[in-house]
Amino acid sequence: MIATPTTTTVRTVHSPDGTTISYHTTGTGPDILVVPGALNDADDYAALATALATHCTVHTIQRRARTGSGPQGPGYSIETECADLAAVRAATGARYVFGHSYGGLVALEAARRDPGIAKLALYEPGVSVQGLFPMDWTRQYRQFLDQGRPFDAFATFAIGTGPAAARRNPRWLMAAILRLAFRGAKRAKIFQLLEANLHEHEQVGRLDGSYPNYREVSADVLLMAGGKSGLPHVGPAFDRLTEVLPSVRVHTFPKLDHFGPDHTGPAEVAEAVTAFLLG
Repeated sequence: MIATPTTTTVRTVHSPDGTTISYHTTGTGPDILVVPGALNDADDYAALATALATHCTVHTIQRRARTGSGPQGPGYSIETECADLAAVRAATGARYVFGHSYGGLVALEAARRDPGIAKLALYEPGVSVQGLFPMDWTRQYRQFLDQGRPFDAFATFAIGTGPAAARRNPRWLMAAILRLAFRGAKRAKIFQLLEANLHEHEQVGRLDGSYPNYREVSADVLLMAGGKSGLPHVGPAFDRLTEVLPSVRVHTFPKLDHFGPDHTGPAEVAEAVTAFLLG
Protein backbone atom coordinates (compact mmCIF):
# COMPACT_ATOMS: atom_id res chain seq x y z
CA MET A 1 0.00 0.00 0.00
CA ILE A 2 1.33 3.45 -0.94
CA ALA A 3 0.71 5.99 1.80
CA THR A 4 -0.57 9.50 1.13
CA PRO A 5 0.59 12.55 3.06
CA THR A 6 -2.46 12.21 5.32
CA THR A 7 -2.08 8.47 5.91
CA THR A 8 0.47 6.79 8.13
CA THR A 9 1.14 3.06 8.01
CA VAL A 10 2.94 1.30 10.85
CA ARG A 11 5.24 -1.57 9.88
CA THR A 12 7.82 -3.65 11.72
CA VAL A 13 11.15 -5.33 11.03
CA HIS A 14 13.44 -7.47 13.15
CA SER A 15 16.90 -6.26 14.04
CA PRO A 16 19.75 -8.81 13.85
CA ASP A 17 19.37 -9.60 17.57
CA GLY A 18 15.68 -10.44 17.04
CA THR A 19 14.28 -7.22 18.53
CA THR A 20 11.15 -5.84 16.87
CA ILE A 21 11.60 -2.35 15.45
CA SER A 22 8.52 -0.40 14.39
CA TYR A 23 8.48 2.42 11.86
CA HIS A 24 5.81 4.82 10.63
CA THR A 25 5.49 5.42 6.88
CA THR A 26 3.76 8.28 5.07
CA GLY A 27 4.04 10.13 1.76
CA THR A 28 5.29 9.39 -1.76
CA GLY A 29 8.61 9.96 -3.47
CA PRO A 30 12.23 9.13 -2.56
CA ASP A 31 12.54 7.22 0.70
CA ILE A 32 13.97 8.92 3.79
CA LEU A 33 14.45 7.56 7.31
CA VAL A 34 13.79 9.88 10.25
CA VAL A 35 15.68 9.02 13.45
CA PRO A 36 14.16 10.62 16.60
CA GLY A 37 16.15 12.05 19.47
CA ALA A 38 16.21 11.08 23.14
CA LEU A 39 12.95 11.39 25.10
CA ASN A 40 11.13 11.44 21.77
CA ASP A 41 9.32 8.91 19.64
CA ALA A 42 7.94 8.78 16.11
CA ASP A 43 4.76 10.64 17.05
CA ASP A 44 6.80 13.71 18.02
CA TYR A 45 7.98 14.00 14.41
CA ALA A 46 4.54 13.67 12.81
CA ALA A 47 4.48 17.32 11.69
CA LEU A 48 7.97 17.01 10.20
CA ALA A 49 6.99 13.76 8.45
CA THR A 50 3.83 15.34 7.04
CA ALA A 51 5.80 18.29 5.67
CA LEU A 52 8.42 16.00 4.11
CA ALA A 53 5.74 13.65 2.77
CA THR A 54 4.67 16.01 -0.01
CA HIS A 55 7.92 15.10 -1.78
CA CYS A 56 9.24 11.99 -0.01
CA THR A 57 8.21 8.66 1.41
CA VAL A 58 9.01 9.17 5.07
CA HIS A 59 9.81 6.28 7.41
CA THR A 60 10.08 7.47 11.02
CA ILE A 61 11.84 4.89 13.17
CA GLN A 62 10.26 4.05 16.50
CA ARG A 63 13.53 3.46 18.31
CA ARG A 64 14.02 0.88 21.05
CA ALA A 65 12.08 1.36 24.29
CA ARG A 66 9.29 3.15 22.41
CA THR A 67 5.74 1.80 21.97
CA GLY A 68 5.64 -0.83 19.23
CA SER A 69 9.36 -1.61 19.39
CA GLY A 70 11.31 -3.88 21.70
CA PRO A 71 13.43 -2.93 24.73
CA GLN A 72 16.97 -1.63 24.58
CA GLY A 73 18.10 -4.97 25.99
CA PRO A 74 21.37 -5.97 27.65
CA GLY A 75 24.50 -4.65 26.02
CA TYR A 76 22.68 -1.72 24.43
CA SER A 77 25.00 0.56 22.46
CA ILE A 78 25.16 2.92 19.50
CA GLU A 79 26.04 -0.16 17.45
CA THR A 80 22.64 -1.59 18.43
CA GLU A 81 20.94 1.51 17.06
CA CYS A 82 22.94 1.30 13.84
CA ALA A 83 21.84 -2.31 13.37
CA ASP A 84 18.21 -1.26 13.88
CA LEU A 85 18.55 1.53 11.33
CA ALA A 86 20.16 -0.84 8.87
CA ALA A 87 17.23 -3.27 9.26
CA VAL A 88 14.71 -0.53 8.47
CA ARG A 89 16.82 0.71 5.57
CA ALA A 90 16.96 -2.81 4.12
CA ALA A 91 13.18 -3.08 4.35
CA THR A 92 12.49 0.30 2.78
CA GLY A 93 15.40 0.80 0.40
CA ALA A 94 15.87 4.31 1.79
CA ARG A 95 19.13 6.02 0.81
CA TYR A 96 18.40 9.27 2.66
CA VAL A 97 18.48 9.71 6.46
CA PHE A 98 17.49 12.56 8.78
CA GLY A 99 18.57 12.52 12.43
CA HIS A 100 17.87 14.90 15.30
CA SER A 101 20.00 15.25 18.45
CA TYR A 102 20.84 11.72 19.68
CA GLY A 103 19.18 10.48 16.50
CA GLY A 104 21.70 12.57 14.59
CA LEU A 105 24.54 10.78 16.35
CA VAL A 106 22.94 7.44 15.44
CA ALA A 107 22.61 8.59 11.83
CA LEU A 108 26.25 9.67 11.66
CA GLU A 109 27.46 6.38 13.08
CA ALA A 110 25.23 4.46 10.67
CA ALA A 111 26.45 6.47 7.67
CA ARG A 112 30.12 5.84 8.38
CA ARG A 113 29.37 2.11 8.39
CA ASP A 114 27.05 2.09 5.39
CA PRO A 115 28.09 3.73 2.09
CA GLY A 116 24.60 3.01 0.77
CA ILE A 117 23.39 6.09 2.66
CA ALA A 118 23.70 8.75 -0.03
CA LYS A 119 22.44 11.87 1.77
CA LEU A 120 22.40 12.67 5.47
CA ALA A 121 20.52 15.58 7.06
CA LEU A 122 21.40 16.30 10.70
CA TYR A 123 19.86 18.76 13.15
CA GLU A 124 22.18 19.46 16.10
CA PRO A 125 23.54 15.90 16.32
CA GLY A 126 24.60 14.75 19.79
CA VAL A 127 28.33 14.82 19.08
CA SER A 128 30.55 15.54 22.07
CA VAL A 129 33.90 17.31 21.59
CA GLN A 130 36.38 17.62 24.48
CA GLY A 131 33.73 16.74 27.05
CA LEU A 132 31.52 19.70 26.12
CA PHE A 133 28.40 17.52 26.10
CA PRO A 134 27.81 17.44 29.89
CA MET A 135 27.72 14.03 31.57
CA ASP A 136 28.13 14.96 35.25
CA TRP A 137 24.37 14.77 35.82
CA THR A 138 24.11 11.01 35.22
CA ARG A 139 24.95 9.75 38.73
CA GLN A 140 22.30 11.84 40.48
CA TYR A 141 19.82 11.08 37.69
CA ARG A 142 20.39 7.36 38.27
CA GLN A 143 19.81 7.80 41.99
CA PHE A 144 16.52 9.61 41.44
CA LEU A 145 15.31 6.90 39.06
CA ASP A 146 16.18 4.23 41.63
CA GLN A 147 14.28 6.19 44.27
CA GLY A 148 11.15 6.46 42.11
CA ARG A 149 11.49 10.24 41.71
CA PRO A 150 11.01 10.78 37.96
CA PHE A 151 10.46 14.54 38.08
CA ASP A 152 13.69 15.03 40.01
CA ALA A 153 15.50 12.83 37.47
CA PHE A 154 13.97 14.78 34.57
CA ALA A 155 14.88 18.11 36.20
CA THR A 156 18.44 16.92 36.78
CA PHE A 157 18.74 16.04 33.10
CA ALA A 158 17.23 19.36 31.96
CA ILE A 159 19.62 21.37 34.13
CA GLY A 160 22.63 19.23 33.30
CA THR A 161 22.28 19.29 29.52
CA GLY A 162 20.27 22.42 28.81
CA PRO A 163 21.28 25.96 27.82
CA ALA A 164 22.80 28.38 30.32
CA ALA A 165 19.40 29.70 31.43
CA ALA A 166 18.27 26.20 32.40
CA ARG A 167 21.51 25.42 34.22
CA ARG A 168 20.95 28.38 36.55
CA ASN A 169 17.69 26.95 37.92
CA PRO A 170 17.61 25.07 41.23
CA ARG A 171 16.29 21.53 40.83
CA TRP A 172 13.07 22.19 42.76
CA LEU A 173 12.18 25.06 40.42
CA MET A 174 13.00 23.08 37.29
CA ALA A 175 10.89 20.17 38.56
CA ALA A 176 7.97 22.55 39.14
CA ILE A 177 8.33 23.99 35.64
CA LEU A 178 8.37 20.51 34.12
CA ARG A 179 5.28 19.49 36.11
CA LEU A 180 3.39 22.36 34.49
CA ALA A 181 4.83 21.84 31.01
CA PHE A 182 4.36 18.07 30.75
CA ARG A 183 1.00 16.55 31.56
CA GLY A 184 -1.11 13.56 30.59
CA ALA A 185 0.13 11.35 27.76
CA LYS A 186 3.23 13.50 27.13
CA ARG A 187 4.28 13.15 30.77
CA ALA A 188 3.66 9.40 30.69
CA LYS A 189 5.82 9.06 27.57
CA ILE A 190 8.68 11.03 29.11
CA PHE A 191 8.58 8.90 32.23
CA GLN A 192 8.58 5.74 30.10
CA LEU A 193 11.74 6.92 28.34
CA LEU A 194 13.77 8.19 31.32
CA GLU A 195 15.68 4.93 31.73
CA ALA A 196 16.42 4.68 28.02
CA ASN A 197 17.47 8.33 28.01
CA LEU A 198 20.25 7.56 30.49
CA HIS A 199 21.62 4.69 28.41
CA GLU A 200 21.48 6.75 25.24
CA HIS A 201 23.41 9.61 26.77
CA GLU A 202 25.97 7.20 28.15
CA GLN A 203 26.70 6.41 24.50
CA VAL A 204 27.19 10.12 23.78
CA GLY A 205 29.77 10.21 26.57
CA ARG A 206 31.44 7.02 25.37
CA LEU A 207 31.91 8.53 21.93
CA ASP A 208 33.33 11.84 23.18
CA GLY A 209 36.17 12.94 20.92
CA SER A 210 35.51 10.29 18.28
CA TYR A 211 34.47 12.83 15.63
CA PRO A 212 37.55 12.11 13.42
CA ASN A 213 35.81 8.83 12.55
CA TYR A 214 33.32 10.80 10.46
CA ARG A 215 35.96 11.25 7.78
CA GLU A 216 34.64 7.82 6.75
CA VAL A 217 31.17 9.17 5.92
CA SER A 218 30.72 9.08 2.14
CA ALA A 219 27.24 10.65 2.13
CA ASP A 220 26.57 14.27 1.29
CA VAL A 221 25.71 15.93 4.61
CA LEU A 222 23.44 18.84 5.55
CA LEU A 223 24.32 20.07 9.05
CA MET A 224 21.60 22.19 10.67
CA ALA A 225 21.29 24.18 13.89
CA GLY A 226 18.91 26.55 15.60
CA GLY A 227 20.16 30.08 16.21
CA LYS A 228 18.45 30.07 19.63
CA SER A 229 19.72 26.68 20.75
CA GLY A 230 22.24 27.85 23.34
CA LEU A 231 23.65 24.36 23.93
CA PRO A 232 27.40 24.45 24.68
CA HIS A 233 28.32 21.41 22.61
CA VAL A 234 26.70 22.51 19.34
CA GLY A 235 29.23 25.11 18.16
CA PRO A 236 32.37 23.02 18.76
CA ALA A 237 30.68 19.94 17.26
CA PHE A 238 29.79 21.91 14.12
CA ASP A 239 33.33 23.22 13.80
CA ARG A 240 34.86 19.75 14.06
CA LEU A 241 32.27 18.10 11.82
CA THR A 242 32.73 20.66 9.06
CA GLU A 243 36.47 19.97 9.23
CA VAL A 244 36.24 16.19 8.93
CA LEU A 245 33.14 15.41 6.86
CA PRO A 246 34.18 15.02 3.20
CA SER A 247 31.01 16.65 1.82
CA VAL A 248 29.09 19.01 4.10
CA ARG A 249 27.03 22.17 3.98
CA VAL A 250 25.67 24.12 6.98
CA HIS A 251 22.27 25.73 7.49
CA THR A 252 21.21 27.78 10.52
CA PHE A 253 17.63 28.67 11.46
CA PRO A 254 17.92 32.00 13.35
CA LYS A 255 14.54 31.72 15.11
CA LEU A 256 14.65 28.03 16.07
CA ASP A 257 16.08 26.26 19.10
CA HIS A 258 17.21 22.67 19.68
CA PHE A 259 13.63 21.46 19.27
CA GLY A 260 13.13 22.81 15.76
CA PRO A 261 12.35 19.47 14.05
CA ASP A 262 9.89 18.18 16.64
CA HIS A 263 8.34 21.32 18.10
CA THR A 264 9.29 24.87 17.14
CA GLY A 265 9.79 24.65 13.38
CA PRO A 266 9.14 21.30 11.67
CA ALA A 267 7.89 22.95 8.45
CA GLU A 268 11.00 25.14 8.18
CA VAL A 269 13.29 22.19 8.81
CA ALA A 270 11.40 20.05 6.30
CA GLU A 271 11.74 22.76 3.65
CA ALA A 272 15.52 22.87 4.06
CA VAL A 273 15.81 19.08 4.13
CA THR A 274 13.64 18.70 1.00
CA ALA A 275 15.72 21.26 -0.89
CA PHE A 276 18.89 19.39 0.11
CA LEU A 277 17.57 15.96 -0.82
CA LEU A 278 15.99 16.91 -4.13
CA GLY A 279 18.26 19.75 -5.21
